[in-house]
Amino acid sequence: QVQLVESGGGSVQAGGSLRLSCVISGRIYATNCMAWFRQAPGKEREGVASSYTTNSLTSYLDSVKGRFTISRDNAKNTVYLQMNSTKPDDTAMYYCAAALLSYGDCRSMRRNNYNYWGRGTQVTVSS
Repeated sequence: QVQLVESGGGSVQAGGSLRLSCVISGRIYATNCMAWFRQAPGKEREGVASSYTTNSLTSYLDSVKGRFTISRDNAKNTVYLQMNSTKPDDTAMYYCAAALLSYGDCRSMRRNNYNYWGRGTQVTVSS
């Protein structure tokens, strides 16, 4: 099993920054793709960013490109999501997810491909 624990959420004014963290434990070797998803009230959960361990490539939702950055600190078994230039539309519960996937599947960020999930951390961006 793989355990994921998110932290770092909170409230921020539009244009501000937040850094989310996801600590990974357990059978880390059973995963090669880490991703951040988000779900706003009444909306589907959507992939925001993913990181493929094998080649270190990353992928992003179009609406966050240039504003969000996913990164890993392997020594700390932690994945980060740096959120800059935030907008009210970024308000959502943010979830960390992990899986063993092909590069293409990791890049596509389809929710059903991920079998390990954290409990989420709330991000609220006010205008």
